[in-house]
Amino acid sequence: MTVHVLVHSPAAGPATWAPVAERLDRSSTPSLRGIGDAGPPFAPEARDGPTAVATPERLAFLRGLATAGRLPPWTTWFDESEVAPMFPDARTRQAVTGEEPELPLSYYEQVVAVPPGWDDGIRLGYLLFGAPYDRVAEDARERGWQVSHLPGRHLHQLVDPDAVAREIARLAG
Repeated sequence: MTVHVLVHSPAAGPATWAPVAERLDRSSTPSLRGIGDAGPPFAPEARDGPTAVATPERLAFLRGLATAGRLPPWTTWFDESEVAPMFPDARTRQAVTGEEPELPLSYYEQVVAVPPGWDDGIRLGYLLFGAPYDRVAEDARERGWQVSHLPGRHLHQLVDPDAVAREIARLAG
């Protein structure tokens, strides 16, 4: 039996995957809301395969946005001309932006443990909509994951949840 776990960004909320979850059988969208509330460390201490949460370039960008150690909601990080096309309508945008936290910058400064072989023997896939996630897709491909490209912008799952659900189901086989 295939179970689809749709995990949202810590900078957003489960509303970003709700339209796709409604279209997939046996899907779950756990909430990460409040993940930044307790303060660091946000993940268990890194012992095997320490992995930075953000690249040095991303950290430099985020540090320029932070005020008193906190980041504004992520939709304010970019120009409106980049953000507006991510949402199919005002209602969806309001649902998503209503869940946006003001994460601590330290969330992105952490290094998390990624134990070797954590994905061995598990069928995994990565659905790429487009830049800037090309490198992440290549990493997934190198790990033996199935990778599929469905052209779109960030949050394409909100714009075309039917196509995204179909592609996830196809990847799951």
